[in-house]
Amino acid sequence: MKELSPLQIERLKYQPKLPSSLREGVNKLELIKGEETSSVRDQEQIKELFKHTYGKPIVTFNHTDNEVPCEIRNVGVILSGGQAPGGHNVIAGLYDALKQANPENKLYGFLGGPSGIIDGKYIEFSSELIDEYRNTGGFDIIGSGRTKLETQEQFEKSLGTCKKLNISAVVIIGGDDSNTNAAMLAEWFVQNNSKIQVIGCPKTIDGDLKNDQIEISFGFDTATKTYGELIGNIQRDANSAKKYWHFIKIMGRSASHVALEAALQTQPNITLISEEVEEKKMSLDEIISYMADIISARAAKGKNFGIAVIPEGLIEFFPEMKSLIANLNDLMGELEHDPDYNNATSTHEKFEIVANRLKDENVKVFESLPALIKAQLLMDRDPHGNVQVSRIETEKLLIEMIKTKLKEMKSQGEYVGKFSEQAHFFGYEGRCAFPSNFDADYCYSLGYNAFALINFGLTGYLSSIKNLTESADNWVAGGVPITMMMNMEKRHGEFKPVIQKALVKLDGSVFKKLEINREDWALNDKYKFPGAIQYFGPSSVCDITTVTLQLESKVCCTSN
Repeated sequence: MKELSPLQIERLKYQPKLPSSLREGVNKLELIKGEETSSVRDQEQIKELFKHTYGKPIVTFNHTDNEVPCEIRNVGVILSGGQAPGGHNVIAGLYDALKQANPENKLYGFLGGPSGIIDGKYIEFSSELIDEYRNTGGFDIIGSGRTKLETQEQFEKSLGTCKKLNISAVVIIGGDDSNTNAAMLAEWFVQNNSKIQVIGCPKTIDGDLKNDQIEISFGFDTATKTYGELIGNIQRDANSAKKYWHFIKIMGRSASHVALEAALQTQPNITLISEEVEEKKMSLDEIISYMADIISARAAKGKNFGIAVIPEGLIEFFPEMKSLIANLNDLMGELEHDPDYNNATSTHEKFEIVANRLKDENVKVFESLPALIKAQLLMDRDPHGNVQVSRIETEKLLIEMIKTKLKEMKSQGEYVGKFSEQAHFFGYEGRCAFPSNFDADYCYSLGYNAFALINFGLTGYLSSIKNLTESADNWVAGGVPITMMMNMEKRHGEFKPVIQKALVKLDGSVFKKLEINREDWALNDKYKFPGAIQYFGPSSVCDITTVTLQLESKVCCTSN
């Protein structure tokens, strides 16, 4: 047995809360079907691709006194994509529901993500193993991976593995891409007369897998509280030392939900939102001017310090940078086989070769960038041949360009004070934290509910727990067809079905909360200090959910 920390010992004892409908087990449930559904966009194309699983109804579960026996079932589970706090509790909830329904049931975990089911690498879970991981962070119980389930060969190998283990259902715990693959696997199994069901669970700390039925993806609550604590600590330090500007890049490539939630928790001086930059077609120079003006205005009040929160994917949203990155994605594939580029003896020489090959409208942008950022743009590509945006130190780019801007302002007689900076990137710090009580409860419920969906013979569904701002007693368990969340998007030159990402809505209550307070927070120190995640104590401290979910719930209730 591993040596455990005192907190881990206490967390292992925590018993997650379930919706009242699930509390007496999946054998005492009745299934309530809603109306048939359609995809969010591109209905005809999605329907054609998912002939056997499209148009299914949203379902909910109610408790019933009529007990329905459960036949013996073997179930497989996959952790897919990046880690998110609470994944172990999804598996624990699935395991407990499965064993409660019938002690003869078995749960297999596929090792290393989707590749485990393809390659037939697995373990059988035992109560002893599950009990070591309850309410803990990470995905280390079976590991994760990013292999996509999308080819005929992969589907056939997955079927072979399931037949070998007599598996009748597979649960895929993942984000939008992973659950798109779950929908494709579910369709293939039905199309090929296999009775194997596929159920998904909504995971991503980015918060971009949500809609009217999926109120929040698991891990978002814990990750944003972890980042909120770190930002709050830095704000306290900045307010004490009064000599540094802290630029904090925070995880979230396509959507800025994490940065926005962390900002609402902590109220920093500057918060940039990628979706706003794109909507308003703001240039990099405009953002630099906006930030430099706030730095100058604070300096005029004797405040040579501050906090700026920056979403990870921001650089892709500037029109000029988007054009440059697209150009580089095409160009770098050619340069990989170019002897002049490969034989270049210095980075400066490589920069010159790249500048000479870029489109005219992108040359000036490339040459204006600091050498550090140029080098990062030319680093090894991701598996799809694209710039690895997460490795670009956007926070340092902004710092260098702000320094230049402040010098210009000073030369024109403006007071800019003293500018000293610190750069931070918060990413991995939040992905494997001990899940908050909310995520521990939510994830356990998602897993428990996933087996209820299996027990009723459903496939191609995402486990759904709603009404999340209420106490867990009042949560609503059910399922949503994955195809309902899909649209067609261009990926690698081809249009493919994918779950539509939920981006920050600029007309939504969450962004409006930031927008209303921006000017006040910029110049006046209204810092909030969330502190560490609390697991014990009053419910008002331990069981609160995110500001995002609270604001969205208020709007939903008002509109209803």
